[in-house]
Amino acid sequence: PLNDYYRTPNMERLAARGIRFSNFMAMSVCSPSRISIMSGQNAARHRTTNWIDPAANNRDAQGPPDWNWRGLTKSAVTLPSLLRAAGYRTIHVGKAHFGPNDSEGADPLNLGFDVNVGGRAIGHPGSYLGRESYGKGGTHAVPHLERYHGTETFLTDALTNEAEARVAVAVAERRPFFLNMAHYAVHSPFQSDPRYAAHYAASGKPAPAQAFATLIEGMDASLGRLLDHLDRLGVAGNTLVFFLGDNGSDAPLGHQHAVASAAPLRGKKGSHYEGGMRVPFIAAWARPDPGNPHQRRLPIAVGAVQGQLASVCDLFPTILAAAGVAAPGGHAIDGARLDVLLAGGHDAARPDEFLMHFPHEHRTNYFTAFRRGDWKVIYHYIPTDVSGGSPYQLFNLARDPFESTDVAAAEPARLGEMMAALAGALDRHGALYPLGPDGRALHPSFDAAADGAVEQ
Repeated sequence: PLNDYYRTPNMERLAARGIRFSNFMAMSVCSPSRISIMSGQNAARHRTTNWIDPAANNRDAQGPPDWNWRGLTKSAVTLPSLLRAAGYRTIHVGKAHFGPNDSEGADPLNLGFDVNVGGRAIGHPGSYLGRESYGKGGTHAVPHLERYHGTETFLTDALTNEAEARVAVAVAERRPFFLNMAHYAVHSPFQSDPRYAAHYAASGKPAPAQAFATLIEGMDASLGRLLDHLDRLGVAGNTLVFFLGDNGSDAPLGHQHAVASAAPLRGKKGSHYEGGMRVPFIAAWARPDPGNPHQRRLPIAVGAVQGQLASVCDLFPTILAAAGVAAPGGHAIDGARLDVLLAGGHDAARPDEFLMHFPHEHRTNYFTAFRRGDWKVIYHYIPTDVSGGSPYQLFNLARDPFESTDVAAAEPARLGEMMAALAGALDRHGALYPLGPDGRALHPSFDAAADGAVEQ
């Protein structure tokens, strides 16, 4: 496993204070997951089903014409807007990527944040280097960090400095705060953080993979700094921390559909395998204290591992409930509260399902993945050699966690059951579909005698 290679003492420190999830899911690319966190809705419902190109509509050749390239709007129901209305100081630091250039969603201040440092339409920085002014003058310049231009301050450190300062202001004002700390790391460009380069120089891995490892270690150091900062401010016991990724690993290691980038999982960001959509998730009180009244209301198991399925959509209802804030009645929420899971229990009332809809092109093109219990089905709207020429792939993740054996042909009854569930989930979410050559929408279908997509 790659955690034998990466140095993450502060992630381990946070996990020792709380619980880490082994089956936590996100969308396979970034913008859909980020909007799901902000809205509590699955990407199939909010319809930002692809990453958002800041400059041009990246629907792709056969993608749905009406997909939500514009992302979030001022009128959208968002987590920060609801928390701000309840008296929280809402702080965004780092990557936003909630909408394209010149859209309302491009600026987090339009979405309920009181403070925005570094966030705009871009999904990756022009540069991580202060001496390159974080890409100033280019299309992907990181804003608001002029004081670090021309210095040796790595972007991850600059953003951490700014987060610490903004949290300190909120604490001094005696206001509760919501910090959306969204590092650009570990996104490309894979520039080495010189503070950590020596740790990987003898690894034998290629230079881009070594640089990627330094980005991880720098992000980990930022987490440690923030935990220490909360302690110094005296608010660690009242601060709930969620640590997660917004898509599967993009480590420059091996083939995109192999067990490599996200080892021991198969695949990587943008693919249909678990390595594309299963992400790290750790939840903890920054300073566990069984006597703290907030922690008594939302107990979190210490040093535990939770195996039940959960997803980015669950953060919206969980955070609102922890803050005592109600969501508007007319706002559809696809997530469910994590309270029982955070305490280390099994929540039999939760649907044991996850829908990942991607009607676009990436490392895997035009697919929907659906998990129910131990089973996972993938429907390929335009079959290729990636799926063996079949529209279907079926895996039992309990028996085959590395997705090495497709049992679609061997388990026709199970395949039919899972395809019916996949189609039903898409329908309930109001999903948009890729188009066939004649411009008609391709809907998933299952017919044991005549497999394939149905145009409607």
